[in-house]
Formats: sequence, structure tokens, C-alpha cells
Amino acid sequence: MIELLSITPEIDGWTFILFTILACFTAAFGVVAGLGGGVLLIGFMATVFPPVALVPIHGVVQAGSNVTRTIIAHRLVMKQAIIPFAIGAVLGSAIGGRIVVSIPLSLLQAILGIFMLYVCFSPKITAGMPTQKRFFALGMVGAFISMFIGATGTILAPWVRGVSEDRRIFVATHSCIMMFIHGLKVIVFAVLGFEFFDYLPLMAAMVTAGFLGNWVGFKLLDVMEEALFRRVFQVVLVFLSIRLLYSAAENADYI
Repeated sequence: MIELLSITPEIDGWTFILFTILACFTAAFGVVAGLGGGVLLIGFMATVFPPVALVPIHGVVQAGSNVTRTIIAHRLVMKQAIIPFAIGAVLGSAIGGRIVVSIPLSLLQAILGIFMLYVCFSPKITAGMPTQKRFFALGMVGAFISMFIGATGTILAPWVRGVSEDRRIFVATHSCIMMFIHGLKVIVFAVLGFEFFDYLPLMAAMVTAGFLGNWVGFKLLDVMEEALFRRVFQVVLVFLSIRLLYSAAENADYI
């Protein structure tokens, strides 16, 4: 029966099951920690999938996970943020490839990694009011960066957290805006001709598992203290920032 699950050149039945379980776990982790679930998942997927398939498949899974996460917590989303963010994201996606294409990836990763470490220990820089201008700018920057590196959620999270009164409002709003980021990425790959249909069973299983993980994550988040959430969020953010700097050092070897 397991052999029937072997549907792509990259995976067999056991790998199919493993990725489905990982989708559930990383979704729950992303809710409880506030970020990092997608980075964990793509790290595992990168050991199996070639780059040409990795990014679009991961984009679909993350888009689906953020859709279900938004549905679960839709009452907590900062509604005034969504339209300006979406407009900014469309513009950021449209102009991204014309500018950053000339910037070495390692340099961009190093700049962002150093900046994110600074943000970790200087939280006042991300504080403010949840204005439409702020989310329009976040949409442009987030979509712009997402065309080149996979740390978009890490970069946007502190700014959304800085205007969120509660951890649940932050997770709900961050999930909603990331839904647009990953959704735009999927559309781009579809236009470029990527054959998503070949991976449909795997993506469907991972998105479904992600829904379960999101539900469990929100149950845990409800009983989690705000101070503990802030500490976990900061620790994960530091780890992901260091990971970004490590990737910059690795990519610098190829320049």
C-alpha cells in the first residue's frame, strides 16, 4: 500500500508520510513561536527536492498553511492592515527582479541578518501604531525580498509584533499577510510554467496536516503566557538571524 504513495521522482511513500507529519509539526511550532515553522520545513525539504521544485512546492504549502491559520483566527486579524499590505506586496513583487538582481545574494543576506539581530535587541525600533502606511511599506519590502530569499516571515515578524497588542493578534495578522506573500510567489511560478499538478497529492496532504498543526498551535497559544511567548519569539528570531548570516557566508564562497 505504501508504494502507491510514490508519486514523484523525488519521494517514496515513507518520505510522503514524513513530510506530511513535518507539515503538521512545523505549523504548530510556527504558531507557538510566532515564526520559524516555514524555515524549519524548507530545511527538511531541501534535502530531497531540487531547487527548481523546492521553492514552488514550499510556497504552496506555506500559502495553504497561512490560509488555514487565518481562517482559524480571522477574528483577531488587524483588518486595517490587509488591503494596504496587499497593494504594497503586488508592487514589491512587480519591481523586485529589476533591482535586486544586481545585488549579490550573500550581501543581501548579510545585511538582513545583521539588521535582524539589531532588531532583536532594540525592540523599540519596530514599535509604533498599526497604520496603513506601515503595512503598505511592509508589503512592498516583504514581497520584494521574497523573490530572492526565504526569510521574509522572519524579517516582517518583528514589525508586525511591534504593533500587536497581544500574541494572538500578532500570529493571526502575520499569518494573513504571509498568505499574500506566498500566494504571489505561487502565482509567479505558475505563470513561469511550473507543473504543480505533479505534486498535488503531496501538497494537499501537507496543507491538510498544516491545518491540524495550526489548530493545535492556537490551543497551546491560548494557555501560553505573554512573557513566555516574547522570550520564545526572541530566541527563535536570533537563531534565524544567525542562520541568515551563515547562509551569507556560504554563498560568499561562490562569488
